[in-house]
Amino acid sequence: METLGSRIKQLRLRAKLNKAALAREIGVSDVTVSYWESGAIKQIGHERLVALADALGCSLATLLEGDNAPTLPTLNHTGPLPWEQRQAKPVDPASSHLPLNMSWQQPAYIATPGANTHFAPLKTGDLVLLGPTDTFKQAGYYIVIQNQQTEIEHLTQAPGSNVTLKAAVLAHWRPL
Repeated sequence: METLGSRIKQLRLRAKLNKAALAREIGVSDVTVSYWESGAIKQIGHERLVALADALGCSLATLLEGDNAPTLPTLNHTGPLPWEQRQAKPVDPASSHLPLNMSWQQPAYIATPGANTHFAPLKTGDLVLLGPTDTFKQAGYYIVIQNQQTEIEHLTQAPGSNVTLKAAVLAHWRPL
């Protein structure tokens, strides 16, 4: 299985950048780039991931999933949820080195808001890591269905009976 570090190196070489040039473009040291590529640093913050993808001239999906990254499932107000869509591919957040907003041991799904949708705090082009659940885990953002509409709500306690919990928002990234 290809690691994030090996993908960073492969994409850096494809972009014809040395470690120092890549480091300058994203505002880190070349030693940091070496640590990312070797896997010595396992978690990279979302701002750095977005800057890395931009500097390497690739999408965030390609950086995180490789060249064969599937089309991302979309999050829409109605219709199938991202993990119910045919192109959905689960990721293991425990081994993905992604910065998570809450601890999660089950498969999760990377998705993006669908066209002509608005899911505050997400914007068009954002990526979101969703953990399907019907159980309130801790305060944070959740995908809920209320009045037959899928929405993102910030919950500080378990929702009432008029709200169906569908997923926890484990992390989200905004392209620069």
